[in-house]
Amino acid sequence: MSHVFGEAVQELRRHSALTQEDLAAKTGLSVRHLRDLEAGRIARPRPATMLLLADAFGLRGVRRDRFLAGTPTPAPTSGVPAQLPADGFGFVGRAGALTRLDEILAGAVEQPTAMGLAIVSGTAGVGKTALAVHWAHRVAAHFPDGQLYVNLRGFDPGGVPVSPSTALAGFVNALAGPGDRPATTLDEQVARYRSLLGGRRVLVVLDNAGDADQVRPLLPGAPGCFVLVTSRDQFLGLVSVNGAHPLTLDVLSGGESRELLTRRLGAARVTAEPDAVDAIVSASSGLPLALSVVAARAAINTGFRLMELAANLRPVSGRLDAFDGGEPVTNLRLVMSWSYRTLDAHTARLFRLLSVHPGPDFAVAAAASIAGIAPAQAHRHLTELTRAHLLSEHRPGRFTYHDLLRAYAAELTAAEDSEANRHAARSRLLDHYLSVAYAADELLYPQRDRLPVDPPGPGVASVPLDDRDQAMWWFADEHQVLLSAVRLAGDHGFDRHTSHLAWAITTYLNQGGYWEDWTSSLRAALSAAVRLADDRAEAYAHGVLGFADISLHQYDDARRHLELAYDRYRRLGDLAGQARVELNLGWIRDRAGQPAEALGHAREALRLHRQAGHVTGQAFALNAVGWSHSQLGDHHAAIESCEQALALFRSVDNVLGQAITWASLGHAHLQLDASTEAVACFEHAVRLRRDIGHRRLEADALMSLGDAHLAAGDATPARSAWQRALDILVSLGEADTGVLDAKLAALG
Repeated sequence: MSHVFGEAVQELRRHSALTQEDLAAKTGLSVRHLRDLEAGRIARPRPATMLLLADAFGLRGVRRDRFLAGTPTPAPTSGVPAQLPADGFGFVGRAGALTRLDEILAGAVEQPTAMGLAIVSGTAGVGKTALAVHWAHRVAAHFPDGQLYVNLRGFDPGGVPVSPSTALAGFVNALAGPGDRPATTLDEQVARYRSLLGGRRVLVVLDNAGDADQVRPLLPGAPGCFVLVTSRDQFLGLVSVNGAHPLTLDVLSGGESRELLTRRLGAARVTAEPDAVDAIVSASSGLPLALSVVAARAAINTGFRLMELAANLRPVSGRLDAFDGGEPVTNLRLVMSWSYRTLDAHTARLFRLLSVHPGPDFAVAAAASIAGIAPAQAHRHLTELTRAHLLSEHRPGRFTYHDLLRAYAAELTAAEDSEANRHAARSRLLDHYLSVAYAADELLYPQRDRLPVDPPGPGVASVPLDDRDQAMWWFADEHQVLLSAVRLAGDHGFDRHTSHLAWAITTYLNQGGYWEDWTSSLRAALSAAVRLADDRAEAYAHGVLGFADISLHQYDDARRHLELAYDRYRRLGDLAGQARVELNLGWIRDRAGQPAEALGHAREALRLHRQAGHVTGQAFALNAVGWSHSQLGDHHAAIESCEQALALFRSVDNVLGQAITWASLGHAHLQLDASTEAVACFEHAVRLRRDIGHRRLEADALMSLGDAHLAAGDATPARSAWQRALDILVSLGEADTGVLDAKLAALG
């Protein structure tokens, strides 16, 4: 035994790249003792010595048992498998993903009893295999016993995945040599495979896995090995049960996309046509496969200008035709279809219909409305689509996909779903956004005159909103989506939805200072109202556009819209509508420095609102009367009128009206040198305006509060109020901050 055992120890030590001194340090045995062992001078090693050596060599399974029994199997001499495919030319970027894989490998090394396992998942064509192969070549030196690789073809165009048995047969042959006795069952194959890996440090790359059942039999049982899996599936089971480290691969950034084109086409050609490169990058959505197909076409056709190639990528119809490289693996449409074909019928239907959503992202309730199904069912389908990387959940509960997948889904729905079904999906989606926006607006401004809207149709999901904060959060989440929904409605003939959606988002956009978004939605609403020949919708759109134009200091446009609004309200016999126009016409006069004319409009607005029995309108008119009195120097009359307005606003719990009126009262008190009363009034105005989230009005009140503090001789709180006002204006993108800058500069 001693001679055979000694030879085995020596061979295992050398296979592990250890000197006798290294082995002595790992085991605690003396170098002399190890020399005697390897020379066969120790007839029967002690069991404790054998255990120390087995641990130092990392022996597991059958090889460990034989070693401890005194009949060790020598280290393999059949050769080191090197099955990795060649690293692709032109690999770029992915610094974050490569660093993360390095971290996972380093963590596995620190756990000597565990096998390392990482899963790279991502959508079709995102470059999972390229990343895996590139990283595997980078770290190959860490695995002196070889690298195993198999393409499991889980998403193969032929639809025939590689079975675990077939993959194991190839691995066992690579590890033991083709003369090894073949196993007859899958369990025997797994046992043989894991025994052969015992004591070895091998990297195993399982590419393009279809499901966890394909992967689990191919996982080594031995520590020291590392497995890298790529798939379009996220394999939550492997993450939760097997401790796999997930890594989701996203599309390339703009800079990485340009670098890829530069690597493939050369810097001179890329820098010569920067606009064309930008167009190619944009059309390719950062998808490496799409970029590679375009780059290949440009490389083959050296006489083509890049702008000519970019022009072929622009049409929406047939857009994916431009991303066909002539082979199954370079045909973007076909590659995407491999993921689509794995879906059940209901999930596939949702994926297709999601293409009617205008983007940029959506929540579960919107997806449920598109398909006309329950939110819980929609969530299950969205989870499946996310696992297949046909969607990504870029924020908790919010989903999106890149433009090329959207184009693929649009092709599918055009081919498989009728126009009537697509129209119904759009109608449900718009009903969803309109009904929730309407409810959210009511929470933001309960006293607003409600615009009558039809109830949502069947299959439309709702979003429960309990208070103002939830309404604000919903509007913030859906801000860009709602603007896109207005455009979608206009583009597809849903004029009533266009008009009503613009109405429902007005309070949020106005209070948030989103002037451009607000006016663009109102212009769309006006066009829809004209198409509908709806006087009330036209009057509303003209009236609010006039109000918005005053806010933007565009007084001629404002006056034109207000006159058209008044004409339609007059035809309708709507006294309250006419009164609102009078208030806004008075605002224009006030801005023009014509307080007497402004007072005339305010009094007419008060008369009309009283005739209409509109309490809130009367309060707004009384505040306008008071403000105009103050501008004319009659501050006591101003206070009297504004206090009447405040009482009416309180009676109907109109917080916005109270916030505006407190500022009017503060101004009148300040003009009477009653600075203490003015400070108190402006503090009320600031607090209420902050509570309702109207940041532009809050900034106005803070400016006046600073003036009142300074009038009272308190420079420090004045400076604080003005600085807060300036911060708000800057955050809103207001360019005209000169008055505030001068006030702050004067304080030093």
